[in-house]
Amino acid sequence: MRKNILILVSILLGISFIVFFMMKENEAPLDEDLVCHFDFQKTLTMVHGNKINIPIVSTEKMKTIELRIGDSVISKWTNPAMQINYEFNSLPYNVGMLSMVLVGKDVTGKEIKDERLVQILSDIIPKKWTIKILAEFPHLDSNFTQGLAFSGNSFFESTGDPNSTGSTLVGEIDLLTGKVMRRVSLDATYFGEGITVMDKKIYQITWKNQTCFVYNEAAFSKDTSFSYPGEGWGICNDGKSLIMSDGTERLIYRNPKTFEVQKTISVYTNEGPISNLNELEFIDGLIYSNIWTTNLVAVIDPQNGKVIAIIDASELVIKGKGNGEVLNGIAYNSRSKKIYMTGKYWSKLFEISVVKTLAKAS
Repeated sequence: MRKNILILVSILLGISFIVFFMMKENEAPLDEDLVCHFDFQKTLTMVHGNKINIPIVSTEKMKTIELRIGDSVISKWTNPAMQINYEFNSLPYNVGMLSMVLVGKDVTGKEIKDERLVQILSDIIPKKWTIKILAEFPHLDSNFTQGLAFSGNSFFESTGDPNSTGSTLVGEIDLLTGKVMRRVSLDATYFGEGITVMDKKIYQITWKNQTCFVYNEAAFSKDTSFSYPGEGWGICNDGKSLIMSDGTERLIYRNPKTFEVQKTISVYTNEGPISNLNELEFIDGLIYSNIWTTNLVAVIDPQNGKVIAIIDASELVIKGKGNGEVLNGIAYNSRSKKIYMTGKYWSKLFEISVVKTLAKAS
C-alpha cells in the first residue's frame, strides 16, 4: 500500500514538473529578455508640446531598428548602437494615448517587437466658466432627455427609454409650451440617444443598438439608417462632419452620407482624459459636452481635443431638476445666438448665457 502511494506521488510530481516547464516555455518573454527593447516599463506621460527621452537598449547587435506610431515610421537606425536615446517631440500629435512600437531586426533577419504607451496631456489648464439663467420654459417631465437640437428656429428633442416602454422618440417641440407637435417613435427594443440636424436631415443615434436613424426633417419620416460598432451617446455636427460620443473620452468624426469614420480625437485636460462625454452641441466653433452624472459641461477645441473650459451648471440643477435626474441636453439656435439646457425628466428648459471668467478650473 505504501509503495503504491509512493509511486502515485512520484507520478504526480513528474506531471507537475512537466506542466511547469511547458508553461515556462509558453510564457511571453520579459522586456529584459528581448534582445532589443524599450528601457522603461510604465506608460510615459508628458505635456503636449514638450519633448521626452525614449531609451532603447539592445543586448545583441541589430541590423536595423524602427520606431513606429500607428502606420508611420518616426525614426529608423541602420547598424545602430547598443543604446539609443531618442528625443520624442509631442508637438505634431494630438493629446491622448499613443502606442509606440519598436521593431528591431537582428543580423539574421529575425524581427523583435516591443510596445509601450505614451500619454500626452493638454498644455491648457481649463478655465472655470459658469452660467446665467435668462429665461425659463416648460419642459415635459415625462421626457428622458437625450438630445436637443435646432434647425433654423425649429426645436427638436430626442428621448431615451430606461423602462423599455417604447418611449424613445424624436419630437419637434413648441419652445413656449414644451408640447410635442410632431413625433417619430421607436419600439421598446431601441434606446434613443442624441440627435443633430444637418442639411434638413435629423440624425438620431441609439445607445446599444448600434444604429443611427436618419429622418427627413420636412416629412418627419425615416429616410435610412446606419450601423456602427460600440455605444452611441451624443451627436452634433460642424456643418461638414457628424461628431459622435460613445461614453469614453473619444469623439468620432463621421461622414454624414456614409457614417464612415473620418477621424477620432481624444478629449483631455492638463490632468488626463475626460470620459463619460454625453450630449454634444457645436457652438461658435467649439464642442460643448455634458459630462454624464455631473453638473459640468466640457468646452472642447475640435481641432485637438483640448478642454479649454469647464462650465459649472449647478444653478440649473438647483432650479430645474425637481424630481428629475441628471443635467443633459444642450441646444444652440445659430439664428438667435441663444443657448438652451435641460435635464432628464426635468419640468423646465432654460435659456442661458455662459459667463466666461479668467479663472482656471481647480
